[in-house]
Amino acid sequence: MTDLLVRPSAARESFEANGVVQVRGVLGADEVAHIRDVFTRHVEADASTMGWDDGIADGDILRRYPRYVHPHRQPDTEPGRIATSLMFDPRIFYIVEDLIGPAYGAQSMFYFKPPSARGQALHQDNMFLQAHPETCLAAWIAIDDCDGENGGLMVVPGSHREELLCLGDADINDSFSSSAIHLPDGVQAVQTEMHAGDVLFFHGSMVHGSHANTSTDRFRRSLIYHYIPRSSVEVAKFYDPLLTPDGAEHHIGDSPDGGPCGTTWNMLGH
Repeated sequence: MTDLLVRPSAARESFEANGVVQVRGVLGADEVAHIRDVFTRHVEADASTMGWDDGIADGDILRRYPRYVHPHRQPDTEPGRIATSLMFDPRIFYIVEDLIGPAYGAQSMFYFKPPSARGQALHQDNMFLQAHPETCLAAWIAIDDCDGENGGLMVVPGSHREELLCLGDADINDSFSSSAIHLPDGVQAVQTEMHAGDVLFFHGSMVHGSHANTSTDRFRRSLIYHYIPRSSVEVAKFYDPLLTPDGAEHHIGDSPDGGPCGTTWNMLGH
């Protein structure tokens, strides 16, 4: 993974080559601990107030720790205020705009991924955002140390040069999402290893995903943002309104496709 680790000043060159760059220590230890505590206290107090309904069956750990989708749209909550404040934090947004130019904020998410939780099969984010004519960019912030054992992200460097790829069925035992990209022979995903506070920036067409968290006592929490270039003329309606860096809402054309990132198995009652 050393070829994905860069200084902020070298991010663009590596991004153009690989479609993904990892920047160490963007957020400090105390700041990350605060984010971790706030989101975890919130979900454990009442998962229903902000948790996204993925149709997860009762008894599944992801029913207890659902992902948060668009927490920045709930600024009356403490997690919402954190999500809003960091979306355009200069430490993150400087790199975003270095990679894709002037940008809008399109989405915030928080994943908890406790021990035994399934991962998300290989996919491309712009399959869901459908930003045109360019694509989206993710900023994936590690809130815990993460690696293969606790379900850290896997990436396929260079896959950002591909068009959106056809999807097949995912492994229901390993993925909470129902569809997956099946890689051609000879192509393998690379396992990332991140420290809490690191940020992985990656292109909307880059193939990525994760396996289940097989650890016994390690969460793999992450705060995730998606951005699209200001040159975009449409995006899936789910991401409307976009946000400008000064917090103003902005509207562009609606893409006829797309939706929430990750179509899930319909497992209620199963």
